[in-house]
Amino acid sequence: MLLDTHALLWWLAEPNRLSPAAHRSIADPGNRVHVSAASGWEIATKVRLGKLPVASELLDDLPHLLAAQGFEPLPVSLLHGLHAGRYPMTHRDPFDRLLAAQAELGGLTLVSLDPALQAFPCGLPW
Repeated sequence: MLLDTHALLWWLAEPNRLSPAAHRSIADPGNRVHVSAASGWEIATKVRLGKLPVASELLDDLPHLLAAQGFEPLPVSLLHGLHAGRYPMTHRDPFDRLLAAQAELGGLTLVSLDPALQAFPCGLPW
């Protein structure tokens, strides 16, 4: 599975905001949980713009926090970028487009509450 940025932040800081099904899936040691480099980019960008000030404390510790959770980093590849750029412009958020491309190409379920992501061909369990 691949965590959308808000699902990652909720897991780390506000786990009660996750649905019970999402929480169970993330907590299940039998599931591999991936976190995209795009989420790091999104968090840092939103902190810099003042849109996510509460996450500023997480920035320096994020790699350690993810490792402690057993989450696997997912780098962004050229293929991911090309695939994200080919999606129709029904959803313009570049972070979401990249996460959807990574999930689709990697055969991963994207854990997200964002209904706009339903337009993309990646699994949404939430």
